[in-house]
Amino acid sequence: MNTLENNAALANPPLSIGGVVLESPVVQAALSGYSDRAMRVLARRHGAAYALCEVLLDIFVAVVGTNSRNLAKIAVADEEHPVGGQLMGANPDDFAPAARRLVEAGFDCIDINFGCPVKKVLGRCRGGYLLGVPETALEIVSRVRGAVPASVPVTLKMRRGIDDSSKSLENFWRIFDGAFDRGVAAITVHGRSVEQKYVGPSNWDFLAAVKRHAGQRIVIGSGDLFSAEACVAMLARTGVDGVSIARGAIGNPWIFRQTLSLLAGRPPIPPPTMYEQRDVLHEHFRLAEELHGEDRAGRVMRKFAIKYARLHPDSLLVRDAFVSVKVNADWQRVLDRFYATDGPGRDAAADIDETIECGA
Repeated sequence: MNTLENNAALANPPLSIGGVVLESPVVQAALSGYSDRAMRVLARRHGAAYALCEVLLDIFVAVVGTNSRNLAKIAVADEEHPVGGQLMGANPDDFAPAARRLVEAGFDCIDINFGCPVKKVLGRCRGGYLLGVPETALEIVSRVRGAVPASVPVTLKMRRGIDDSSKSLENFWRIFDGAFDRGVAAITVHGRSVEQKYVGPSNWDFLAAVKRHAGQRIVIGSGDLFSAEACVAMLARTGVDGVSIARGAIGNPWIFRQTLSLLAGRPPIPPPTMYEQRDVLHEHFRLAEELHGEDRAGRVMRKFAIKYARLHPDSLLVRDAFVSVKVNADWQRVLDRFYATDGPGRDAAADIDETIECGA
């Protein structure tokens, strides 16, 4: 990162989404199957100014009962405010009751997903599909904005379009401007198209054009944020008001603190040491167990462990050890074996995973 980029990044003020003022422009994205309360709490403790829960189906949220596994999906911790809840669906009628339910559950902001590119989601007319039907997309925005108190910001997640056609671009701008006209407080834009899915680079030039068009309206950038350096570079090169870190935060909550250090003009923070990793791994399992119970926590944490292992010098060996974990005692044995001696960690950005759905 050159001096000009650094100076531009330092000029970014704290991010404000409606009446919700954030301490920095660095937030955690909604990540399907990952950003539960445990992950969000750790992200906030490590410097994320704001975090979103994993994307939830509107129909599911509206009818969620007392089943502990379902309630875990909308569980909010006192220490993670402000926190956002993200909804996805197809029928405008289903969004309003779901949005109200998330507010009742304690979410401070309601985000609408018009970006997921997964085939089964598109086939059910959800997520990125709605970028091709502006009338329906904007009706959903209106229903959500009208359903929740004025004090609760409504935001939007978009990709740059279905594909690279002129019609797709026309639809993007129609939804983008129309959503702000209907009271949306901020829009997160991913630099890939729906057709791209997670393949190929995110188009940061497009993000810059969106921010120029938006003026004072809040735009958050997303895509290819796997390191603190990348986060600072996006802010500097595109002018977006904030960055939404997705896959880069799975198994690496330290990315938030590292980014804040660079934004403050301080030297880069190195990867976490073995002891730093051990402490977070121990705490993440504890938080997951508190949320899900021990049996489910073991299953949930295995997928996180694969990502955490990237930071260990013996990443493949550690990953294979974590895969067999079932309960807390198993988890602790892996920590005792591989994290008993302190030492430098490994740069997680060296391994980029292209498989995480709905959020990257």
